[in-house]
Parts: sequence; structure tokens; C-alpha cells
Amino acid sequence: MKKEAIAPFFATLKAANPMPVTELEYTSVFELLAAVLLSAQATDVSVNKATRKLYPVANTPQAILDLGLEGLESYIRTIGLYRTKAKNLLATCEILVKQHGGQVPRTREALEALPGVGRKTANVVLNSAFGEAVMAVDTHIFRVSNRTGLAPGKNPLEVEMNLLKRVPTDYLVDAHHWLILHGRYVCLARKPLCWQCAVAPWCDFEPKTPPPAA
Repeated sequence: MKKEAIAPFFATLKAANPMPVTELEYTSVFELLAAVLLSAQATDVSVNKATRKLYPVANTPQAILDLGLEGLESYIRTIGLYRTKAKNLLATCEILVKQHGGQVPRTREALEALPGVGRKTANVVLNSAFGEAVMAVDTHIFRVSNRTGLAPGKNPLEVEMNLLKRVPTDYLVDAHHWLILHGRYVCLARKPLCWQCAVAPWCDFEPKTPPPAA
């Protein structure tokens, strides 16, 4: 994608969705952290379904610890890899209580030190909860960045660094939401919906996919 195409690309995404947000449901920074941790290799829909039952009962690090492993598992067993995620979430809650006064830390280093929290999860929290201009590269962003030519890269970190270089400052805080939603609903993995894509004029992907036959 040519440099001069990037601004209109994001201006178009912004016009369609001026205030994008994550589709994970949360009412506090801790709820967001827990939801993102649970969402690895799982859909936001499945996580929201579980946390709608979990959070009214336990939505703080201490409350999660009070549930215990079996108690926590009973709420999240519908989410993929729930056993591992339950152990990681409990271990994370213990660190939050003992080292951070029950609060979610605001630095990448401290976030990535939490069990089950990698760079992508840390970036989601830093961006969605604290408004930092960081880029959480998931499978959707990785695909869209490469397919469109916006920020090609061989791995998520390379794509992240290229996005930070190429995305105009005015769009940087919300860019990761726009790209995730675009990948989730338009620029699909198997067959992108090019015929109904608003940013197709600036996209390098060829040949554009035609609409299905009537």
C-alpha cells in the first residue's frame, strides 16, 4: 500500500465507525484483563457468554482467588483451553493482590510478567483501558496488514512495528480496533468480501474477489 493511501484508508474506516471498541464485555480494567486472557484461541462471543455469569459473582482478583480452581473452572469450562486459563488467571490474581494492591499495572513489563499475559494481551489492556497508542496484533490484524499491503511482516511483532511506523498518529489509538473488526467481518480469512469493502480502492490485494453469483 502506497504511503498516500494510508490516510484515506483509515479515514474511511473511521467514518464508518467513529468510536470503535473491543467486543469483549467489561466494566473495569481487571475485567478487561481477565477477558483478554481468557480469549486466547477463543471467540469473544464464547468469552462474553462465560463472563456474564462469572463477573456478577467474582470480578476482582481477590474474588477470583476466593472461588478457587474448581470454582473458576465451573464458570469458564465452555471456553477453549479453560483448565490452563483458569490456572493462569488464578496465578495472575495472586500476583495482582500481593504485588499490585489488587490493581492492574499500567506498564508493559509488569503486565507481561503476569501468567498467561503475552505481548498481545498487554497491548490490548494498554490500549483499551489506558488509551495508549499501541498495536495488539492478532490473527485478524496480521492477515489484514499483510493482505492489504498496509504493514506486511513475517510475524506479529514485525507487523506491529511496521504498523506503528505507517499508521498516521491521528488514527493510531483506534487503529487496532478498526483492523480487527475489518478482518472479522469483511476481510475474511478464506474469502474476503471485496465487493462490499469500503477500503478496497486503497488495498493492494489482487484479484479482488467478485460477489457470489445470483
